[in-house]
Amino acid sequence: MKKRLVSLLAMATMTATMFAGCGSSETASTEEAAAPASTEEIDAEAEAVELPEDTGKVLNIYCWNDEWQTRVKDFYPGYEEVDATHGKIGDVEVVWNITPSTDNAYQNNLDEALIAQPDAAADDKVDLFLVEADYALKYVDEDVTIPLSDLGITSDVLSDQYSYTQSIVTDSTGRIKGSSWQACSAGLIYNREAAKEVLGTDDPEEVQAAVADWDKYNETAKKVADAGYTMCSVNDTYRTYANNVSGQWVQDGKLVIDPNVDKWVDDSMALIEAGAEDTDDLWSDDWAKGKRPEGKVFCYFGPAWFFNFCLDADQDGTIANQGGWGYCEGPQSYYWGGTWVCAATGTDNANLVKDIIVTMTTDKGVLKDIATTYADCVNSKEVLSELASSDEGNLDLLGGQNPYEQLAAGAETVDLSNLSKYDQGCTEEFQKAMKNYFTGNATKDEALDMFKTAVHEKYPDVSVD
Repeated sequence: MKKRLVSLLAMATMTATMFAGCGSSETASTEEAAAPASTEEIDAEAEAVELPEDTGKVLNIYCWNDEWQTRVKDFYPGYEEVDATHGKIGDVEVVWNITPSTDNAYQNNLDEALIAQPDAAADDKVDLFLVEADYALKYVDEDVTIPLSDLGITSDVLSDQYSYTQSIVTDSTGRIKGSSWQACSAGLIYNREAAKEVLGTDDPEEVQAAVADWDKYNETAKKVADAGYTMCSVNDTYRTYANNVSGQWVQDGKLVIDPNVDKWVDDSMALIEAGAEDTDDLWSDDWAKGKRPEGKVFCYFGPAWFFNFCLDADQDGTIANQGGWGYCEGPQSYYWGGTWVCAATGTDNANLVKDIIVTMTTDKGVLKDIATTYADCVNSKEVLSELASSDEGNLDLLGGQNPYEQLAAGAETVDLSNLSKYDQGCTEEFQKAMKNYFTGNATKDEALDMFKTAVHEKYPDVSVD
């Protein structure tokens, strides 16, 4: 087949109107969407790609923390660290543009850079950027992201990944526009000593039986409260309910509050009134008290990145440092988060960008190193299977328990059919409004009205009546 030369600098032109009113209800779309291309058609396109020679002297990477940076530093062949925000790969300078996500700062900074991309100087152009699940669709269905097939990446290269991690970054034409090294299935992380005291056992199967559905979870939560513990914060359980909804937040232009999200509100209030759960904000000092035994918290809900980033295993006196956590699936399977690497339209380092994506998100040796170094759940069925069946998957912070069989099973069941571009905004506003109810500052109906008002302000075209 005759090779076709892909001119990435001349790909679909970006305009400032793409992100006009960033966070608004609509992204650019065509009046009549074409039918998605088949895998065979997309692979044929990928096989025909001949990338232009790299001319960029600077590789600009946009991200919100140093997680991805750390993995690249540790495991990308030939990477040389210069300082906290600079490195080198061969003759190319690597510049890390790190902006925290607080108050949407990361997306705002990225959007400004992408709007300026067509006219930016060569050394200032965005080459790679990262997105999270809650807002991936904002970028995937825009021309700011390059289909992996246009980099010459075929489906066989991605075949060992979990399908949900590809669905989340697939555009309306069926083309995948990002890749992740993570598979973020999640579960219930419980305090083993508390489990022994309340349930008489810390065995994962026995604990799972006590929290196997929401009715059993609520019964166990009341036992936990009677023993002087708090189960967790109501904010810990939100995503478990929200990942198991029957429909999207917005349907036919109207806001819909799913029964499972409404159940979260009612279950949470019942447990707050019983003293079994509290209303601590995620990541707050009060929420973090459960990392230590004296915090008297029974569990947290989280994925594998929670092990490394949230439990302070390297600090003396924490439960994790003492190997005191256990892991089980919990009331419902769900996922939380994940990071996707996207190639930016306009990059002048297409070959390097392609190699970084392929190496860091599909190379099984690299992924296994990431998993064993950082207790991460990587996006490789083969690697997780290896970890699940060997002592390499045993985690000290879990008292030697190996969670990878459960994590792998969870990744297979993730359902993204109800994912939408409204998820981040609606999730944030719903939790914010319901906190007023949980803390006694509003009735449930008043809190729902607050939520609807906030949604209408954020997405004016959405009917909230």
